[in-house]
Amino acid sequence: MRRPRGRRRRRAWLLAMLLGWTGLAGALELTPEEAAGRRLYREGVGAGDTPVEARVGPAGTAMPASVLPCAGCHGRDGRGRPEGAVRPPEITWRRLTTGRPAYDAASLARALGEGLDPAGERLDPAMPRFVMGWRDLANLGAYLKRLEEDRDPGLHEAQLRLGTLLPSAGPLAAAGKTVGALLQAMLDELNQAGGIHGRRLELVIADPGPDRAAAEAALAGLLDGDVFALLAPLAPALEGRYGELLAPRGVPLVGPLPEADGEDGPLVFAPLPGLREQLFALAGFAAGESPPGESPALIAYPPEAARQAEALAARLRAHGWKRVRLFDYGAGQADGEAPLTADLEALFFLGAGEALLALGRALDEAGLAPRLYASARQAAGAALRLPPAFSGRLFLAYPLLPADVSPAGAQALETLRRRAGLDARQPALQIGAYSAALLLAEGLKRAGRDASRERLLRELENLHALHTGVTPPLGFGPGRRVGAAGAHIVGVDLAAGRFVPTGRYVRIEP
Repeated sequence: MRRPRGRRRRRAWLLAMLLGWTGLAGALELTPEEAAGRRLYREGVGAGDTPVEARVGPAGTAMPASVLPCAGCHGRDGRGRPEGAVRPPEITWRRLTTGRPAYDAASLARALGEGLDPAGERLDPAMPRFVMGWRDLANLGAYLKRLEEDRDPGLHEAQLRLGTLLPSAGPLAAAGKTVGALLQAMLDELNQAGGIHGRRLELVIADPGPDRAAAEAALAGLLDGDVFALLAPLAPALEGRYGELLAPRGVPLVGPLPEADGEDGPLVFAPLPGLREQLFALAGFAAGESPPGESPALIAYPPEAARQAEALAARLRAHGWKRVRLFDYGAGQADGEAPLTADLEALFFLGAGEALLALGRALDEAGLAPRLYASARQAAGAALRLPPAFSGRLFLAYPLLPADVSPAGAQALETLRRRAGLDARQPALQIGAYSAALLLAEGLKRAGRDASRERLLRELENLHALHTGVTPPLGFGPGRRVGAAGAHIVGVDLAAGRFVPTGRYVRIEP
């Protein structure tokens, strides 16, 4: 005699708990029919050879269901995704069968095919009618009964697991240790307060290794494992590539990516501006200092920064520069023209500080002293060694200044440092990791007990004016994935050997 399926599942669950099993990605065990139903629900792809059709509008215009899968409106969790004036209802099996009127298998088939609810009332006109075979219909119904159990990886009844990439060897080992200690102290603090919605937060750390191949393998290991989201990874080899690597799994990432180009896609949320945003802030500041007009601007960059240089050139042209030249100082050419000319008004620099120093000396020897603009992260270490002619003519972009840190924020960070056994060295690194943890925690709180990756992304996107106490207010939106989208502009007084804030914070519009 076969044991009922429900009893078998309960017994398997109890055995897993006794063995300390925590689950792996996609650990929900689905029958072949339920798995086929999940694909139909999420992708609109049926199990048979005949495509499933969706018919929309009064005329019943037919299109592939893959264009309008159930999850597109109702969400992967079945709880509905409002789109404008349309409010798709929750379609978990529990809600369908306990609502008024209640659904059963037959009335669900009628709703899908004819657009009528169990009482015979017409459903919202935005709801497509689907043409599918009985096999696909049965598969979909079977999966809807499991939909609430089908949680994203890393999300468990009593715990939520987060992943990160932190080097344990090489030149970034000390930075990796600092970030790991700070993140763990932050999660410990949250857990002592009860976690988030009753779930204890756990951190899974993988070492990205010495190169891109190792970093990609380490990231793949995290994504194949049991993590819900990524928090503050430190893997420069992957910056600018996270979007494409995370997209197939839909895994969110919250963290500072200082060298990123700002185009990592909708899954990546950065509290502070990366290199691209800092350069754009400098472009806006420079345009305000003197009308560009016909005066030329030169962008000097190493070969690996060609993409950022092209983006900056487009931004400068949008600000009114008619003559923008690119100078790959690794190749030694600038659009076929000599890069250093007497009428050069502004030079935007990308690359290491020593290269800026060499370029500054070459300009000085040629009797030229254009305004220089660079990211502080790249150039601040060499700034004070430039020739005196550039005093008052060098401007650096800073994501943060001490004025951004409130007394309460400084105290909270210091308390966390003590818990983590850290001192005040590497403040920017610590603030980046700390603000990312605060941002992710806020998103998880707003996502609720029935969180999903999709819901977390939606809540993060809808965050506005989040005060961390250690950064400018953070805010996001459609197409905006940098929380503090702007930079402080700081001048350099070479005679006095000091940095002089201009008082300008330049915000970047999408």
